[in-house]
Amino acid sequence: MKRSGVADLPLHGGRVPQWLAERMTRLGTAITETIVHDYGASAFLSRLSDPFWFQALGAVMGMDWHSSGITTSVMGALKRGLAPQADELGIYICGGRGRHSRNTPHELRLIAERRGFDGDRLVRTSRLTARIDNNAIADGFQIYLHSFVVTSKGEWAVVQQGLNDRSGLARRYHWHSASVRDFPDLIVEPHTGIVGENQGTIMNLVDAHAGPAQTAMLDIAREHPEGALNAARHLRMPAHHEVRAENVDLKRLGAVLAVAYERDLHDFAELLLLEKLGPRTLQSLALVAEVVHGASSRFNDPARFSFAHGGKDRHPFPVPLKTYDESLNFLRTALDRAKVGIRTSRSSERVSDREKLDGFRRLERFVRTVETRFEPEAEFDKLIVHEKAISPSLDGRSVFDDKPRQRFKDNSRQRSLF
Repeated sequence: MKRSGVADLPLHGGRVPQWLAERMTRLGTAITETIVHDYGASAFLSRLSDPFWFQALGAVMGMDWHSSGITTSVMGALKRGLAPQADELGIYICGGRGRHSRNTPHELRLIAERRGFDGDRLVRTSRLTARIDNNAIADGFQIYLHSFVVTSKGEWAVVQQGLNDRSGLARRYHWHSASVRDFPDLIVEPHTGIVGENQGTIMNLVDAHAGPAQTAMLDIAREHPEGALNAARHLRMPAHHEVRAENVDLKRLGAVLAVAYERDLHDFAELLLLEKLGPRTLQSLALVAEVVHGASSRFNDPARFSFAHGGKDRHPFPVPLKTYDESLNFLRTALDRAKVGIRTSRSSERVSDREKLDGFRRLERFVRTVETRFEPEAEFDKLIVHEKAISPSLDGRSVFDDKPRQRFKDNSRQRSLF
């Protein structure tokens, strides 16, 4: 067996306020649509299966850059936003946290019936990935979130998360059907004779035909937990809450800032995007463009992407609502017009928004060129001071600005996010 990635995250209580949850849903949907539009549904699943890219996605959406809550909030936002156009995009998200995870089999069977899949096979796959991470890997993490993503062609990905109260960590596991090459041998028909009423479908590991399953499961069980996990891309997030200079590739961030704030570079970026934009919006769009178009090697510093729209807990700075909405408006408008082929009314600007969407891709390439050619480096401390200084003018907001509400006492360390 081979999972595609693992992430260790510090536990972090709190909630996602409605003003951010709604924007996360819209931005997550727009990012997904753009990826599917340009690269296909399979490419989206490939990105979703990378723990580093997933963390960068959460950060660019305004969530806390390092905490366990990013998993629940991002998958929840994607499920809400993509559901109305699931058939159009060919992407279906099932499951979720707690009781929602228990709905996964029912949701998968409904989708399978509509799309002509083998629903029972998908359900067995869902259960097996959860069991392997919950039971076969004796790492002390108990699964409490399970999201199963399947495309109209039957390709799937799993994002699930376990909790370890002793270590104060959550561990997120990523699976992708494309990287699990021996998986067909493990999802054979359920075996008769071994049935556990409270355990769901049971793998009969003593069946004469279960040799591949026996070998794979025993190999995993004999391995030290870390050995089994190290075969995948492993993201380990620090315990400290604030974003520090050492958490960010300052050269890459410097290139984004140079394009946003240096006049000649800024003017050329506007030419690529076919729209006049302020420097702060361009800064955000450059980071969003990298999430959409960047290579997997670009996401080893996911904290950098929090410089697009800040964080709900003011790290590295409050969420700039004006900038967030301008970024959303640009991407949403370009997507919608590209779909219907609308052209601008002025003859001097008769450029389809397909070209504007292509300009979004060219922006990502341009930032990389600036990074390579000029090797700018962000002055981290000055940048933090600057962002906090302009925050009021951009309607900067955090959870600390919301009025407290009455809540029932909750002794668990991992609290509800919505």
